[in-house]
Amino acid sequence: MSGITAALSLLAVAAAAVAGLYGAAWAARVSADPVAAAPFGSGLEPVEHAVSRFHVRWYTVTMLFLAFDMEMVFMYPWTLVISVMGPGAVIEMFVFLAVLLAGVVYAWREGALRWT
Repeated sequence: MSGITAALSLLAVAAAAVAGLYGAAWAARVSADPVAAAPFGSGLEPVEHAVSRFHVRWYTVTMLFLAFDMEMVFMYPWTLVISVMGPGAVIEMFVFLAVLLAGVVYAWREGALRWT
C-alpha cells in the first residue's frame, strides 16, 4: 500500500511542477496579441508571407547544399578514424569527393549555378 501512495505522491509533485511552469510562463508572457508584421530573416520589412513559394531554380541550389552538407557529415567521423583505418580510408574519401565533384561539374555545365 505504501508503494501506491509513494507513486501517487510523486505523480502529484510532477503535476504540480508542470502546472507551476505553465503558470510561470503565463505570468511572464509579454503580450497575448500577435504582432501583425514584424521583420524576419535579415531584419528587413517583409514584402511577402514567410511561407511563400520559391522559384524552382532554388531546388538545384538546395540539392547542391545538401550534397556538401552530407559531405561534412561523413568527413567529421572520418577524421577521427583515419589513423586506425589506414590508407583505405583515404582512398574511399577521395572517391567520395570525386563523386561529389562530378555532381558539381554536372550542375555547373547545366547552368544551375548561373544567377541570371
